[in-house]
Amino acid sequence: MRINPDPDGDRRAEALRRIKSPPPAPKARSKAAKGPRAPVRWRRWVWGALALWCCLTLGPVLAYRVVEPPLTTFMLAEWLGARLEGRWTFRIQYSPVPLAQIALPMRAAVVAAEDQRFMRHHGFDFEAINAALSASERAGRPPRGASTISQQVAKNVFLWQGRSWVRKGLEAWFTVLIELCWSKQRILEVYLNVAQFGQGIYGVEAASRLLFATTAADLGSGDAALLAAVLPNPVKFRADAPSDYVRGRQRWILRQMGQ
Repeated sequence: MRINPDPDGDRRAEALRRIKSPPPAPKARSKAAKGPRAPVRWRRWVWGALALWCCLTLGPVLAYRVVEPPLTTFMLAEWLGARLEGRWTFRIQYSPVPLAQIALPMRAAVVAAEDQRFMRHHGFDFEAINAALSASERAGRPPRGASTISQQVAKNVFLWQGRSWVRKGLEAWFTVLIELCWSKQRILEVYLNVAQFGQGIYGVEAASRLLFATTAADLGSGDAALLAAVLPNPVKFRADAPSDYVRGRQRWILRQMGQ
């Protein structure tokens, strides 16, 4: 019987061969294998962007449901404009008050003047929109006059002045959020507190004190209708020195109020 002098030689040779040979290259992933991951990554970006957008827009809406806006972009724009013109003594008059401290005739006057279906619609008055579109086609000018109180709150509190389609789209978005998150009473309260009634005069309380030497709680129907009458252009029209046009609007508003 022949004895193998190196019984482990074959195993050592195989081990040496494996050590000396380079490791196999990793298999390249095929395009088909890479494909499913790209949509997942894009979906994450899209959902992340949507979540961020909702936080940035829904957050202020929820906050102003219980907190009064400290100022609006309209107030800031007017203040900056006065500074640029050198009117250093110009001040913004703004004194928000609860709805309970605003006279019932004032609430009725703005609804009669600006949005008579306020309590029935959900942010958009489609009857008024259709009427405005028909009137614009007959007159050959852009449509106007169909904004609801909810839309005006969205514009006055969260947006800027202008007529671009971007701003209109944002106005619609904030209108939906406001109608979903706020009560109608809260919408009317914020509107009455941030609406402009004259140069630098914002809110019915400041307007009552400066223009009529009274408070929002003590406004009568006549003064309330005068304030509502200047809302289309509070810089041009004056409630404390009403023109014939403003007086005409006052009488119309009083009729709508049933006075």
